[in-house]
Amino acid sequence: MKLFSAVLLSLLSLQASTSTAQAAGALPSPLLGRWSLEIATSALPEAQRPQQVVLEFKDAGAGRWSSHVDIVLHDGKTLKSDGTLALDGTPAALTGSYGANQATLKLPAPNTLVMQLVDHGAPASTRVYTVAADRSTMTETKAFFGHDGTPILQTNLFKRLP
Repeated sequence: MKLFSAVLLSLLSLQASTSTAQAAGALPSPLLGRWSLEIATSALPEAQRPQQVVLEFKDAGAGRWSSHVDIVLHDGKTLKSDGTLALDGTPAALTGSYGANQATLKLPAPNTLVMQLVDHGAPASTRVYTVAADRSTMTETKAFFGHDGTPILQTNLFKRLP
C-alpha cells in the first residue's frame, strides 16, 4: 500500500509540475533562433540558387516576433529584410530590399509559423515554417504564383545555426 501511495503521489506531483510549466510557457517556440538554408537542397534551379540565406526569429515581447533575413544571391548581390510583427495576423511593415514591404504572422502551433508577404499591395507569397521534433531542422513551404498565374509550391530546408 505504501508503494502504491508513493507512486500515486509521484504521478500527481509530476502532473502538477507539468501543468504549471505549461501554464508558465516554460519552453520557447523552437522556431526562435537563427537558420541557414541548405543551398544544395534549394527548390530553385541550380544556376539561380543563392549563395547564402540566413533567417532569424526573435521574441520581441507582447506577442510579437522580430524577423531578420540576409540573402546573398548567386551573383553576390545582397538582400535584407527586417520587421517586428504581432503573432495574431495583424499586418505590419517590413524594411529592406527583399521584395516585400508588409507581412502578417500566425503561430498555430509552437513549431509552426505561417507568414504572408505583400509587395506594395500585391500578394508575394505565403510561407509555412515547421521545425522538426529534434529542433535542428526547419522546413519552409512557400506558396506563390508564377508570372502566368500558375500556382507554385516550393519546399526548402533550413538548419539551425549556433
